[in-house]
Parts: sequence; C-alpha cells; structure tokens
Amino acid sequence: MTAKKKPKVYITRKLPDAVETRMRELFDAELNIDDTPRTRDELAAAMKLADVLVPTVTDRIDEALIAEAGPQLKLIASFSNGFDHIDVDAAAKRGITVTNTPNVLTEDTADMTMALILAVNRRLVEGSRVLTDHPGDWAGWSPTWMLGRRIWGKRIGIVGMGRIGTAVARRAKAFGLSIHYHNRKRANPATEEELEATYWDSLDQMLARVDVVSVNCPSTPATFHLLSARRLALMQPSSIIVNTARGDIIDEAAMIQLLRDNKIAGAGLDVYQNEPAVSPKLIKLAHQGRVVLLPHMGSATIEGRIDMGDKVIINIRTFFDGHRPPNRVLPGRN
Repeated sequence: MTAKKKPKVYITRKLPDAVETRMRELFDAELNIDDTPRTRDELAAAMKLADVLVPTVTDRIDEALIAEAGPQLKLIASFSNGFDHIDVDAAAKRGITVTNTPNVLTEDTADMTMALILAVNRRLVEGSRVLTDHPGDWAGWSPTWMLGRRIWGKRIGIVGMGRIGTAVARRAKAFGLSIHYHNRKRANPATEEELEATYWDSLDQMLARVDVVSVNCPSTPATFHLLSARRLALMQPSSIIVNTARGDIIDEAAMIQLLRDNKIAGAGLDVYQNEPAVSPKLIKLAHQGRVVLLPHMGSATIEGRIDMGDKVIINIRTFFDGHRPPNRVLPGRN
C-alpha cells in the first residue's frame, strides 16, 4: 500500500525544538534553523511550493503576497494568537484557510502586564541599574531615595475585558487594585461580581478616573489609535499606561509628548507602533526612568510557545484529515 504523502510545510521562524521535531515527524517540514527573518521574496517563493505556510507575527502576509501563492497552498497555519499580519479576506478569496493559536498565552501575557505595572510604579528598572550600571552611586538606604508609587488601593482601567483583560483583572484585584473596565459589551454578571468590577460604557470617562490604564484589546481597524491624543489627554497626570496588546492601539507620538510634558506619570510598553523599530524618543524617556520598555516578550514562556506549536500541528493535521481545523480564522474579522 502506498504511504500517504506528507504535506509540505514551510516554517518561517525557528520554533522550540520539541515542536520542530514533531513537525518533521508528521510533515515534510522545512525549518528555519538560524531564525533569520524571511524576506518577502523568500516568502513568495515558499508560497509557490508549500502546501502549508506557518508564519509568525513578524511576517506580513498581505493581499499581493497571497496573489502570488501557488494553487497547492491551502492553509496558512499561523504561529500566533493575533492574525492582523495576514489578509484573511484575500486568503479566503483564493480558497486558503487561515488558522491561529488562541487562548494559550492568556496567563503569560497577564503576568507580564502585572510585572510592567509594578515595574513602572516601583521604579524597578531604575533601581536595578543603580547597582549594575553605576554601583558606586549607591550610598545605602535613605528615607527619600527612589520613591515610587503604591498600587494598593488604586484604580486600574482595563481596555478590553476579554480573556487576557480578565486575567489581568484577577491579578490586579489580588494586589489591591479596584477594577474598572471598558469593553464592546459588558462582562457577564458573575465575572463582574467576582472581580467587584465597574463597567464604563464611555472609555473617555474611565480614562479620566483611573490610576493605571492597561491595554488588552486586539488590534483591528476599529481599535487603531483607540487611545488617541484626545483620549490620552484625559488621563490624570499621576496615572500610567501599560500596553501588552499591540502598539498601534495607542497614538504613540501623542503619548510620548504627554510623557515629556509630565501630563502622564509613566508607561510600561511591550509593543510598539512601528515594531520592531522603537522610537528614539521612547528610548530617551527610558534612560530618564519615565518608561519601562520590553522587546515584545509578554508571551515568551517555554510552556506557552510549546502550546502554540501544538495548536499549529493540530490545525494542520485536522485540515489534511479533511475536517475543519479548530482554530480557523473567519473572513471579515481583520
């Protein structure tokens, strides 16, 4: 009996060893051993030959690139929670199914959000640098040195009360923060009761009343610059903003100006509007201790990456077994 031909799978970035080994066992998988980001021409060439493309958030799979794909490409199984880097509508028109890896990074991202809230308010990065960069500057404990802000008893305003936003709220409540949130639709009563959460239909009104703003909504055309210059100006001068979602949800230039004018107390950022480029103005503010900057590592745990790989594998196997993959992204959701 002739063995069933394995689908040809092109993987754009290096994945955890356990995931790559399983990929090679199950599929005719081409790996990216040295993790060099693929160029547009390399992606186009791969899409002419592969049955499955496994991109990540660093790969822009737009309409023009999809138009160049060969007829054999039937699945784009993205190694990512978000899918704003893929033109899902264009893929659907070409008969290409798109999948993602949702619901595996919730706790990791919520952990990082809470870490940034603490780091900004308690000046953790500044304190660490005193010992590592300028050890001779520390003369010992002083009652008025390196004073930060207490978070216990303050208010957090969560923008986007989905899985991650709810996970952030649970952590924040444990740290003594009062939970406020804005969402397209109200959370269920049981969740509100558990978190003792206050719902704001008006994002403007919430922003003016909270001490910490946590951005946890997805990037869509509707959320582009959701936190606009006008809305950011509503925040209190003593408040901070933390973003572990997507950089384009915040008007970055407006936020930088408000920070420079001392109209916002600080920011903790894991994502950026022009990522991977980071504004030199933000880097300068980081050197001044006004912001904490991280290189998009909110979901970077070993467990989370393996869970993502498992979902990619399940989506590919289900698709080639003739069934609908469990994490299919439907057209019209971009």
